[in-house]
Amino acid sequence: MYNIIYMNNAEKILVTGGAGFIGSHVADELVKLGHSVVVLDDLSGGFESNISPGIKFVKGSINDTALIENLFTEHKFSYVYHLAAYAAEGLSHFIRKFNYENNLIGSINLINVAIKYEVKCFVFTSSIAVYGKNQIPMSESMVPTPEDPYGISKYAVELDLKTAHEMFGLNYVIFRPHNVYGERQNIGDRYRNVIGIFINNIFQNKELPIFGDGEQKRAFSYISDVAPILAKSAFNKELFQQTFNIGADTPYTVNELAVYVSKAMDVPLNVKHLPERNEVKVAYADHSKIKKFFPEYSPKVNLEEGVKRMVVWAKKYGAQKSKNFDNIEIVRNLPPSWLNN
Repeated sequence: MYNIIYMNNAEKILVTGGAGFIGSHVADELVKLGHSVVVLDDLSGGFESNISPGIKFVKGSINDTALIENLFTEHKFSYVYHLAAYAAEGLSHFIRKFNYENNLIGSINLINVAIKYEVKCFVFTSSIAVYGKNQIPMSESMVPTPEDPYGISKYAVELDLKTAHEMFGLNYVIFRPHNVYGERQNIGDRYRNVIGIFINNIFQNKELPIFGDGEQKRAFSYISDVAPILAKSAFNKELFQQTFNIGADTPYTVNELAVYVSKAMDVPLNVKHLPERNEVKVAYADHSKIKKFFPEYSPKVNLEEGVKRMVVWAKKYGAQKSKNFDNIEIVRNLPPSWLNN
């Protein structure tokens, strides 16, 4: 099944969002494979401390087309791993312009330059948000019907990559990861990453906020079960022009998650139920396709163990200050807990 290419030669690779959570882990995996990595990140959600020694860091935005052009001119990248995004599904309803400028237009900027410089493969992290609701378990054969602007932007990039290949021969691999968590995640983001929010609130002796009844189901995916596969993907021609779900198989409710986090933090369970918000109630994916191409792929870290590992890491740093998002465009129907205060 394997058709690995270029593995004996170090390649120059651009990782966007490489100071962020998933991006920094993918960058590390690429270095382990022997490649030279340049990280581009605006540090809006990531941290320079996430970048390992030996990886070149450039602070900047994927919307800075002159900067991107200069980077490609200088480094002649063979591969692009595009992980830069503002991945806040619920908030995306209220930051529509910001969402499309960063998650869609920024991606198109990269695709344009990747075509121009004839990169060998463009790896894109999409999301199971493209599926929408009532498609359980979510499989790659389903027709996406995204329910929020974030999912819409991700699916639009998927479609653009398809046309870029058909017109210009740009090879690509698309991944739809879901609910990934672990070390280096920004626990100070109040709008996304529920495990990080729970941990950060416990550090501050606050209640764990749960929207609605807490019976929303997600398959939370530990980072070490995801990042290595993403890193290897560009070097297997059999994956080109294909889309893959990747993540954990077992869904848990948010109520169950709150119990695991409280236990790992060694505190009594203390939750606060907030008004229900507009979101997909149940979301988990089928991973049989990725297992055909990576027979060794099987999520190895269950939720309880993964949360324990993340807590050990988080305790080294303590609470992070939650920042208000300063670009809210629509306040109508915005959850009260998200209002700047």
